[in-house]
Amino acid sequence: MSTNAEKAAARDDVQRLSDAARDHLWMHFTRHSPYENGAKVPVITKGEGVHIWDAEGRRYIDGLGGLFVVQAGHGRRDIAEAATRQASELAYFPLWSYAHPAAIELAERLSTYTPGDLNRVFFTNSGSEAVETAWKLAKQYFALTGRPEKRKVISRSVAYHGTTQGALSITGVPDLKKVFEPLVPGTFKVANTNLYRADEITGVPGMSEDPEAFGRWAAHQVELAILAEGPETVAAVFLEPVQNSGGCFPPPPGYFAAVREICDRHDVLLVSDEVICAFGRVGEMFACTRYGYTPDIITCAKGMTSGYAPIGAAIASDRIFEPFRQGDNTFYHGYTFGGHPVSSAVALANLDVFEREGLTEHVRKNEAAFRSTLEKLKDLPIVGDVRGDGYFYGIELVKDRATKQTFNAEEAERILRGFVSGALFDAGLYCRADDRGDPVVQLSPPLTADQAVFDEIEQILRSVLTEASTLI
Repeated sequence: MSTNAEKAAARDDVQRLSDAARDHLWMHFTRHSPYENGAKVPVITKGEGVHIWDAEGRRYIDGLGGLFVVQAGHGRRDIAEAATRQASELAYFPLWSYAHPAAIELAERLSTYTPGDLNRVFFTNSGSEAVETAWKLAKQYFALTGRPEKRKVISRSVAYHGTTQGALSITGVPDLKKVFEPLVPGTFKVANTNLYRADEITGVPGMSEDPEAFGRWAAHQVELAILAEGPETVAAVFLEPVQNSGGCFPPPPGYFAAVREICDRHDVLLVSDEVICAFGRVGEMFACTRYGYTPDIITCAKGMTSGYAPIGAAIASDRIFEPFRQGDNTFYHGYTFGGHPVSSAVALANLDVFEREGLTEHVRKNEAAFRSTLEKLKDLPIVGDVRGDGYFYGIELVKDRATKQTFNAEEAERILRGFVSGALFDAGLYCRADDRGDPVVQLSPPLTADQAVFDEIEQILRSVLTEASTLI
């Protein structure tokens, strides 16, 4: 047992870490004022399986997979040891006119999972960089094939595609963008696929009860945007298979088949932004496979290594690569650490785990149970909708379930940020209370989670959301 002195020393160490974080660490997407006013910075020190621990030894369910990242679970020595082996062999070398075995093997491996002829892998460090790469690649592809005026991009309202200037321009969340304007010109937004809000989005009563009609309508908005800008000026349409921001919008039936046909008709590239959805999150290595379409480019990152090292990629079709086979044509774009040897080796080890342990099959086998467990929460007056696929769900919170009335800005701030987010963490669940669109709680646990984890998540959510209902 720990002595009083040891306990006091441990408390002092926790406080020291929190103080140092407050004074020196600039955290991402974070309001720092609470920490300046005395709140402790949560410090996470350990992970094992689906759980994480903080510096004070408290255990939490990692209900977000870190940040939609930790597919294979925390604390895996088989993946961590791959990094050590590679670092001792070749810690670093760039892919600028040279190659190394780990990147070669990873590119080849990824091409075995992609549909169609998506065989060319351009490595990046992150999802934002993958999206940036895809837009630049689309522009240069059309320039090299005699259509340099095709530069514009269509994406969806409320969609998040990254933080670099180009990726942020494609993003459809105004509040994230306005302070950084002017952004890259030539981006245009269309309606998202929030079936729960389909009546409001379309202006057609009853549309939320007809998913196929909504899918046709939403796809038609993509074509209207292309026609409005002129097909001769539009390079690409960027879509997530399941849109994250706003709280997990799966595609309505027929949506992606229609969008693929529209893009083909107008010679526009279809980019499947799978930074979150790839690597088993919705039960397939690449989500486009689940939803039955073949894009021209896939962007991915996060789950490729289960978070054990940073890496991303833009995976392009042979058709897109073809002009770069010729003469002195060069894609003047790259990253110092893109395809890093250690990250590539870690990704290969992670993919070995996927295949050895059948993680995608595990998700497909258990997704119905996860959904039905979360749907029990629909008996709470604050829960309007539960939506998603695979191990990727959003729970939309409402002020009035009968009318689907959402919260105003003050209420969302008080209930979502002021109570729900902290209360869930205090109760032992790390997840995300998000208000980039309508208020939601987002869940994306490691792909190893089972019914016992689903039940515990539901119990914690039920307790906190029941109390939140009293604050409306």
